[in-house]
Amino acid sequence: MSIQMPRGTQDILPGQSEIWQYIENAARDLCKRYQYKEIRTPIFEHTDLFLRGVGDTTDIVQKEMYSFQDRGGRDITLRPEGTAAVVRSYIEHKMFGWANQPVKLFYFGPMFRYERPQAGRFRQFVQFGVEALGSADPAIDAEVLSLVMSLYRELGLKKLKLVINSLGDKESRTNHRNALIDHFEPRIGEFCSDCQNRLKKNPLRILDCKKDRDHELMKTAPSIIDYLNDESKAYFEKLQKHLTDLNIEFVVDPALVRGLDYYNHTAFEVMSEAEGFGAITTLCGGGRYNGLAEEIGGPETPGIGFALSVERLIAALEAEKVELPISTKIDCYLVSLGEAAKDYTVKLAYQLRNAGFTVEKDYLDRKAKAQFKSADRHKARYVAILGDDELEQEKINVKDMETGNQTEVDLTSFVDEFKKLQA
Repeated sequence: MSIQMPRGTQDILPGQSEIWQYIENAARDLCKRYQYKEIRTPIFEHTDLFLRGVGDTTDIVQKEMYSFQDRGGRDITLRPEGTAAVVRSYIEHKMFGWANQPVKLFYFGPMFRYERPQAGRFRQFVQFGVEALGSADPAIDAEVLSLVMSLYRELGLKKLKLVINSLGDKESRTNHRNALIDHFEPRIGEFCSDCQNRLKKNPLRILDCKKDRDHELMKTAPSIIDYLNDESKAYFEKLQKHLTDLNIEFVVDPALVRGLDYYNHTAFEVMSEAEGFGAITTLCGGGRYNGLAEEIGGPETPGIGFALSVERLIAALEAEKVELPISTKIDCYLVSLGEAAKDYTVKLAYQLRNAGFTVEKDYLDRKAKAQFKSADRHKARYVAILGDDELEQEKINVKDMETGNQTEVDLTSFVDEFKKLQA
């Protein structure tokens, strides 16, 4: 039996990888404009980082992490998300002491979660994420939101909905937490075992339960908006003003709850409203996480960020039938006629590539007609034809595949002459 890739993973083949490269380049360009710098953290971390950072009541920690013991007996986990690792690195390398504050970072990389594979969701998936650490200003929240909305728009997505909520500060969350316990406790036996376990540990997570989302108590649960203190209300109002000033449309949803324990104040999701996209519409999620740095042993540090799945982004592009402007054309295809000419094109291809051109040649001893067909498949702008006779005369013919015009060029100065054709 042949060996196949593990369930929940995928091979990204030529023809697809160019789409991934285009998206990554677009994100990198946008981060440069916003002055976010790339960080690369290990693919595996100590399990305790995610227990403390993500939260032991979350589905990620309870059900989805790929964890194991290494040969030294240490508990290791393949990273299920990027924020905890970035904050760990921020603390370990004392970035809070850097001259430029806040510290603004972005990352690209594979994440791992053991969940049921479905359209746009994999067990190994790639996230693009942004983290801004060191500022408690709602203006940086608006900046983070504007960055992700700009990325989606610049890639061509139009059918988007930005949903925001406030989870409040510590005082507001404590008051809301107590109200949730009072609300659910009398009938908690009607809920799933996960919700029962979360009642006292983190009742806010009950609102995010997929099994019991249709229970009548979910519809009447106390809203965090009603428990925001004056400071939290002012923060949320300032964020909304910034978004309005930036002409970024949004919807306030008091029921929005992020799935990780470290969020407070701003929480948000970007959703696709494209027809046929699927039941799970979330493209991106994020929020503010003041307190996460202290939770994993660092100094008090406010932070905000988001993460998006590149797979989900590509699915949204497909749903909206967006075609990215990706060119697969090459500058020159070398056609050789004769053994000596074939050998010479090895050097010629090398010289053209060193001069900065995209070049391909025949390696299968095909006839001239088959080589021209190969040039068409490669969408070659020019075809350079070299035969043994032309080689002796130190000449080469160059054909413009758009106009059909053919020119004889001196072989010894071919690279310089080809540069002129491209000018």
